[in-house]
Amino acid sequence: MSPSADALLARRDAFRTTLLDWYRLNRRRLPWREQPSLYKTVVSEFMLQQTQVKTMLPYFARWLDALPDFAALAAADEARVVKLWEGLGYYTRARNLHKLARALVALPAIPRTREAWLELPGIGPYSSAAITSITFGAPVAVVDGNVVRILARLTADATAWRDTTSAGKALTPLADAVLNHAEPGDHNQAMMELGATVCTRHNPLCTVCAVRAFCAAARAGDPEAYPRLAAKQIEAVTVVRAWCRRPAGPEGAAALLLHRTDSAARRL
Repeated sequence: MSPSADALLARRDAFRTTLLDWYRLNRRRLPWREQPSLYKTVVSEFMLQQTQVKTMLPYFARWLDALPDFAALAAADEARVVKLWEGLGYYTRARNLHKLARALVALPAIPRTREAWLELPGIGPYSSAAITSITFGAPVAVVDGNVVRILARLTADATAWRDTTSAGKALTPLADAVLNHAEPGDHNQAMMELGATVCTRHNPLCTVCAVRAFCAAARAGDPEAYPRLAAKQIEAVTVVRAWCRRPAGPEGAAALLLHRTDSAARRL
């Protein structure tokens, strides 16, 4: 790890305490936090994929009223599930959530480990870590775009990653090392909250950031420079279209020749 990462790890206990103290005083009062349950956590995680909190809140309330638990969701038909999701978009999330509920109610017991959740439909590395750490206290770090941004800034990591996914993989060992194993769920939520409300992509609120004293990028005065993502290479493509018109002849009038594209072919 870099010298800045080593410096952060040397003060990890103070960082964890400062982060949690800030979170408990400043966290947003959200329905899945105030009266937490596994079901609420799972539904919120699915809805928050590709959707902002303020947008999904009314849909979350409507969903809980109609389908209050895994049993109700599993018993619903797909048409009703999709209808309740209407307005949020990315309907694959709704279908995957439906499949997950049916898989869970068929099990003799709810799994409690990240590894077991990864075997369930619709669950990936991020959601498995979030669900099991928040609900069951599993000692696994959540690494999403917010966490990548925070860790890259805390350490002023100058690596130019291909994208956020590759940055997340590279920073996961640091996230695991910083994780508060005594309170992993609150730690993960605190990191995500900090990234969503303070350590934002643009115009981060460094002057009010509780963990500024631990941040190498803030000390350097250029937090928005991190994380560094390599510029995407855009390939120029030239599209040529041609029409073939057969002139009138002895057989009859002029004709325009068309070719039917196979339904499975890629279209321009």
